[in-house]
Amino acid sequence: MPAVREDLERLTRIPSVSLDSFDQKHVDDSADAVAELLRAEGLDVEIVREGGRPAVIGHRPAPDGAPTVLLYAHHDVQPPGDEKDWDSKPFEPTERDGRLYGRGAADDKAGVMAHVAALRAHDQQPPVGVTIFVEGEEEVGSDSLATILERHGDKLKADAIVLADSTNWDIGTPALTTTLRGMIRVAVTVRTLSHSVHSGMFGGPVPDALSALVRLLASLHDDAGDVAVQGLSQGEAADLDYPESRLRSESGLLDGVETIGTGSILSRQWTKPSVTTIGIDAPPVDTASNTLVPSARAKVSVRLAPDEDPRAAYDAVKKHLEQHVPWGAQLEVVLDDEGAGFDADAEGPVYDEARAAFADAWGTDPVDIGVGGSIPFVAAFAEKFPDAAILVTGVEDPDTRAHGANESLHLGEFEKVCVAETVLLERLGRMHS
Repeated sequence: MPAVREDLERLTRIPSVSLDSFDQKHVDDSADAVAELLRAEGLDVEIVREGGRPAVIGHRPAPDGAPTVLLYAHHDVQPPGDEKDWDSKPFEPTERDGRLYGRGAADDKAGVMAHVAALRAHDQQPPVGVTIFVEGEEEVGSDSLATILERHGDKLKADAIVLADSTNWDIGTPALTTTLRGMIRVAVTVRTLSHSVHSGMFGGPVPDALSALVRLLASLHDDAGDVAVQGLSQGEAADLDYPESRLRSESGLLDGVETIGTGSILSRQWTKPSVTTIGIDAPPVDTASNTLVPSARAKVSVRLAPDEDPRAAYDAVKKHLEQHVPWGAQLEVVLDDEGAGFDADAEGPVYDEARAAFADAWGTDPVDIGVGGSIPFVAAFAEKFPDAAILVTGVEDPDTRAHGANESLHLGEFEKVCVAETVLLERLGRMHS
């Protein structure tokens, strides 16, 4: 583990932000570093590009009669945001109270190193065939993943797939992620005027676009806070104990602010749709003038039930907006992004061995969880390899703060992740011995 941690810190120091506005040489450097790590463990390695960021594929063939396991992670990271919000430099890994802080220290360079650790623990002689696929653009939507799967799918075919990009239930309690919500993101533009006009001269009879947009966005929820769009599906989540006090603590919900929606908290997070306004283009308060705003735009993120068709959901959201736009304002709705959810039939021998491996590593049985976020690449793998058992695992915990300031990895839990993956390879090898 000391060597694994040292290599993890080296990876974390590479600011491999895959967003276009950042220097993409760092993403190339990160791919090279991952390739070097895999070659050192005896894998045949190549770096592939299919119109996007570099992905790394490493392979070691299976012993006679043994299955092949595909191990997925990604080496690109989110932007660090304002460094003033961090308690230490985002790309200088720093340990505090048993946690390693740094952008990508958890999401998902720890996933990369968990795979490397499993190979090292088997002294480069795993009892199964191993293919490691480390993507380079997960944080910007995996746009070239479909092409990679199409052109390199023969190299990635496996009997079981471990996708290490999710979370565990709590410190000390491992989890398999069996459901993920899908998503769509839409840009909504409202126009009421051909140009700005004086708010005193024309305010009253003439509507401004920003007020029209606010009313339109408000129509997306009912009075209880449930999504008001008709036609979206919803489901029930696993019956796990998740009190409101834990939700408040983990989310940072302020005192006195109520939760929204109805049904169990986990259903609201994992299997029911949600709507969030994540951005608005409007005049800033400090420089606003006394004018009626002629047009206003918002970006809306919609999370979907795991089995919802994203295109059908977009049609439903667009229909709702068209029906509720106030005062005859002109409306434009554009689909900005989409991704399918995931709902695993998590039964069978591979899942049994995975749960046993978790129990071996943690000393306690894992739980099956859903995740409210969306990981569209999981559905892409499920579609490409329908006969493979897909295990969605992760290195995170409720206090990881992935994508936010002070992202961190719990080092004790990370060691258990590495042990669990090592044992899983051993167990899968014994299945066919």
